[in-house]
Amino acid sequence: MTTLSDVAEMLKSARREARLSQDELAQRAGVSRTTVARMETLAKGDMSVSALVRLLEAAGYDLRLVKPGHVRTVEDILAEQRQGDLP
Repeated sequence: MTTLSDVAEMLKSARREARLSQDELAQRAGVSRTTVARMETLAKGDMSVSALVRLLEAAGYDLRLVKPGHVRTVEDILAEQRQGDLP
């Protein structure tokens, strides 16, 4: 099970992999640098999903649902089903 602490670490890793400072990521996502810092350290004990999505997108990532142990996302499965419906 993924915890909020895990998500905070993933966000920090995504930012670092994109070679962005907290300030640069915040500017790209349209949030404050303190929001980035709070979310990376869970300073408030929770995080805004809308801010998380914007920050991940600004770092070049999408937020996707994947069942544990699977690599295909819900979107992948739906796309495959749509392709099977084509004549």
